[in-house]
Amino acid sequence: MSQIPSLFISHGSPDVAIAETEATRFLRGLAAGLPRPRAIVVATAHFEAEGRVLVSGDAAPETIHDFGGFDRSLYEIRYPAPGDPQLSSTIAAALAGSGFAAEVVANRGFDHGTWVPLSLAFPQADIPVVQVSIDPGEGPAYHLRLGEALAFLRSENVLVIGSGSFTHNLREAFARIRNNDRQAATPEWVSRFADWMTERLIAGDRSALEAYRSEAPFARENHPTDEHLMPLYVALGAAGLGAGATKLHGSHDFGVLAMEAFAFA
Repeated sequence: MSQIPSLFISHGSPDVAIAETEATRFLRGLAAGLPRPRAIVVATAHFEAEGRVLVSGDAAPETIHDFGGFDRSLYEIRYPAPGDPQLSSTIAAALAGSGFAAEVVANRGFDHGTWVPLSLAFPQADIPVVQVSIDPGEGPAYHLRLGEALAFLRSENVLVIGSGSFTHNLREAFARIRNNDRQAATPEWVSRFADWMTERLIAGDRSALEAYRSEAPFARENHPTDEHLMPLYVALGAAGLGAGATKLHGSHDFGVLAMEAFAFA
């Protein structure tokens, strides 16, 4: 493989960081199948900005615990990976050159969409990490274009990750989380949506993927709002036109959180 792939990862519930699930085990082994990147750029569903793209620029980002109601030990986790201010500036300039209103921002720590999967996949926290925002007011086409503007990073051995959730109905998930029902059965409306998306990704059917909101079965049930799916499109765009998709992982947490992961190259 001449270039490092881009990845989409479903980060799931924050307590994936301390749980023992199929997705946890997958994430722990993820780095073993990749070239060691010189830096990691994460487009995370928990970093939102409307009408512009923000790029985290801190040299030593803090760890953000942007959730409530979980085991106390989860709030004690810190992910002390460095940032890379020079890379942040390069990314912002590249985005601006592609027509985005982009800026580097300070005091933006690692949200759980970043540190939860990275703490499992790269536990040494010795690779610089930069975060890029998604726009909750924009859809797949915008985020594909955003990813395309980041595609140059792959030739520089920078790992581009879209961190979101393949399915993300929080109302349904919280009902099962409250009951501690991690092994809940997966409803048909979840599996049919996940199967449809997977088939289109493997087939490289970008036109269908861009229209997922109207074409995919149970799209609105799985994504009442679609910000958690948009990192998938960033990762897909970063792979470039004609890139193939490889499914790396598939499992379910609490029945309704599909934990799929894909590589694009």
